[in-house]
Amino acid sequence: MPEDIDKMVDLSPEDQDRLARTGLEVDMKNRSGSFFQVDQEIKEIASLQEGIEVHSLADALRKYDWLSDYLWKAVPKDKDKYTRYVAEQEAPRGFVVIARENSRSVYPLQACLFLAKTSVQHVHNIVIAEKGAELHIISGCASASYTKKGSHIGVTEFYIGEGAHVTSTMIHNWGEDISVFPRSASIVQENGVFLSNYVCMQPVRRIEMAPLARLEGKNSVGRFNSIVVATPGSCLDLGSVAQLSAEGASAELLTRAITTGGHIISRGLIEGQTRRTKGHIECKGLILKDGTIHAIPEIKGEVVDTELSHEAAVGKIAREEIEYLMSRGLDEEVATATIIRGFLDVRIDGLPGVLQDQIDAAIDAAEKAGF
Repeated sequence: MPEDIDKMVDLSPEDQDRLARTGLEVDMKNRSGSFFQVDQEIKEIASLQEGIEVHSLADALRKYDWLSDYLWKAVPKDKDKYTRYVAEQEAPRGFVVIARENSRSVYPLQACLFLAKTSVQHVHNIVIAEKGAELHIISGCASASYTKKGSHIGVTEFYIGEGAHVTSTMIHNWGEDISVFPRSASIVQENGVFLSNYVCMQPVRRIEMAPLARLEGKNSVGRFNSIVVATPGSCLDLGSVAQLSAEGASAELLTRAITTGGHIISRGLIEGQTRRTKGHIECKGLILKDGTIHAIPEIKGEVVDTELSHEAAVGKIAREEIEYLMSRGLDEEVATATIIRGFLDVRIDGLPGVLQDQIDAAIDAAEKAGF
């Protein structure tokens, strides 16, 4: 059993709490493995379940010659200035997770990226699920309580083999002046499933991300679920893209967005590139205080037999809903909180209970802090 994370790095109680809100378990009782990086220093790597490997990127490249074939295949290194920045680094940082054929993760694997003192943290991660494997990853990203400014750039490539199932849940807890630029993409083979969940309920300066799912195998599935709150001074430019390029492929992009004074751009794009494919985009936004929610759903059909749809709604809490709950004995503040909680309470199909509990915990923590 690896040494507890809190014994390996000097964390204040406040920072331990910040990490706990992203899903980090220092004792790893309910985890199948762990990766913990502070700034550019890797503090811990642990594999606790047979068939699930966890390596640093540098070690994995030395151990497996074939891994270089996956490097920059899903995410092009020249995609933008952020990917180019990561590609130019001489000492690569980040993790490699390999779920071997037909392996099953009983508990999720945790990957924590903690920004403390460096001005720019960068990582390049690769996740490979071989044929028939099932893998659940919870990625907790946070900055220290004393970190006032900084940036995080993260490249993550997912490769989901035939009949494999990968769930990736990312929970962010950054600071008010932190800028974040995730760049991720997944390639999904026949009967494979990729489920991506993103939660950001705490203040942050700027987030720009648009993860891509390339559904290349017959009957492959991609789902993106986002739950976000933009506080005053925050700008969240979020999107997800699904390319349906094989018969029977399907995708669903769902967003729940709240602004308490910040700016949200919710983008979604599904491309129906071949016949017998389905896709749906849904964005629901709630304006609690003056802020902006800009929903941009986009569907692109390139063949006759593809079924694509989208819907978007942005508004405020209806007064009659508050009055109804008040008539049932709740005061106005509790009634409003109840409505908000219901708006964010999204049950995600196929999500393991331990991950749903972690999402619920992040929402609860944000509620207690008053968003």
